[in-house]
Amino acid sequence: MFEGPLSASAYEVLGVAASASDDELRRAYRLRLRQTHPDTGGDAALFIRVQRAWEHVGTPAERAAYDRGREDVSWGAPAASAPRAGTRPRTKTYGQAGGWRRLRYLQLMTEHLGRTVTAREIYDPAVVREAPWEARRMLADALAEESTAAAIADLGIGFTAWNDVVAGADAAQKLDHAVLGPTGLYGLASEDFGDAVRFRQGEVIGRSVDGSTPVADLLSRIRSLSRAARVRFAGAILILPDDDLDEAVTVLGAVRGVPVAVVRRSALRPVLRSGIPGARAMGVTEAFDVRTRLTQTARVLVP
Repeated sequence: MFEGPLSASAYEVLGVAASASDDELRRAYRLRLRQTHPDTGGDAALFIRVQRAWEHVGTPAERAAYDRGREDVSWGAPAASAPRAGTRPRTKTYGQAGGWRRLRYLQLMTEHLGRTVTAREIYDPAVVREAPWEARRMLADALAEESTAAAIADLGIGFTAWNDVVAGADAAQKLDHAVLGPTGLYGLASEDFGDAVRFRQGEVIGRSVDGSTPVADLLSRIRSLSRAARVRFAGAILILPDDDLDEAVTVLGAVRGVPVAVVRRSALRPVLRSGIPGARAMGVTEAFDVRTRLTQTARVLVP
């Protein structure tokens, strides 16, 4: 919470300026508790966010630590990681997660600022927080993809993953991740809406979703890659930050014939290892064929 480019700060959740005095902060907290309490018609999810905000800034020591953390946050591109010694082999991976969205973020920020900028400058927290919503959303989703890829990399030698993969020429129709393992082939999308979400009729809804259709978009991209590579996906998984979901795993059932689950980022590895209800597993021979077809057909946007 309060860590992503789209996330409201603890001060914003409480409805005060970052320069508010401790007394003003305390009064704002009590007011927001009354306004959001479910027993008085308030929003339960927002009520919880108000309490969590207070946990970050409720005492002078907590507030000072929170303020330091806001200034020290780093959203820069991750450095290439060296192979880890003494550990089991990692997932075989193709492509650079978040690479395409980081390039788009750089383009959007250059247009916004009207001049050439350095990577160091555009990842400065103060610059990011003043950026247009579209640019911040692009960076938030790049960070989400990178976090998902880090989780996938630790699945182990029995898995293969393709990041930022596309079947055709339209890069905007890329699939964030395709993961092949003992439980089948899964298509994954990594998102960050900066707020809690709910579900209705097999789709994600919420204040921050703003009319988009992330589940339908994920299924469309899965179908595109499935047709091009002539492979069958076992299911679709939408990954969101932990604080945006009430449950670790929410199974939406079969949507357009494909089993779909929405998963907290911290719960992704167990889900991929066990599969989601209704998903179709595959044998060793079929898995080898699917791996070959995807490797030959799919194009990763950033090697």
